[in-house]
Amino acid sequence: MVQVPQRTTPGAPALVRLLARLAQLDVAEPGQSLADRLGQWLSWTDAITLSSALSTRAPAHADARSAGDDAERICARVRTALTNAIAGASGVVSSAGRRTASRAPVRRNTADPAPEFAVFRQDYLTMQQTMQTDIGLLRERLRRQLMARTPELARLAALDASLEQALDARERALLATVPTLLGVHFERLREAGQQMQADVSEAAMPAAARAWLGQFRLDMQRILLAELEIRFQPIAGLLAALRTC
Repeated sequence: MVQVPQRTTPGAPALVRLLARLAQLDVAEPGQSLADRLGQWLSWTDAITLSSALSTRAPAHADARSAGDDAERICARVRTALTNAIAGASGVVSSAGRRTASRAPVRRNTADPAPEFAVFRQDYLTMQQTMQTDIGLLRERLRRQLMARTPELARLAALDASLEQALDARERALLATVPTLLGVHFERLREAGQQMQADVSEAAMPAAARAWLGQFRLDMQRILLAELEIRFQPIAGLLAALRTC
């Protein structure tokens, strides 16, 4: 099995650290503060929209009801469902190996099913779309609950909606690079696995073939879980705001 060098990026999110290690990249600590870097992502029209959200005194609904416990349960349910999907409970990730095996041509004297990364890439993109949709709907739901509380929380909800709209394109573009880096890792593991098969006896070939593919699936699962953690950060913030009431 290929040994991936450890790359340390102190303070970076888990997703960045994992990708840096798997793609064998050095990631330097940013020289700018988060506020400065965020400012570079926002256009002047975004700044106007955010300013309006901050200055508007949005009224809370007169029939506001406490729904903090309900929000907690809904968020936990969505996160659990996404985590299970990533783990393969819904077949999003684990089914890739089965589909690959069924498509692979039969070979003699080799145990390498020669799966194509395109299958795993599609699984990853599907999971990204699922996270985008489910978390987006959950975020809207939490904002509606905030709007039904106090004017201050209603203003926070408006600010979150403006930020989501302003940063959506940049977020999508950055996360779209993850499958590419994962593909580099896939090819590296496959080459190492093929070399290992060439160096072992025929009896040991099945184990050698399964080893690299199993490692890749595990790494892919870890990357997806780390991406879920990043995507869920706005949800955690909105939920914390609801807890203040």
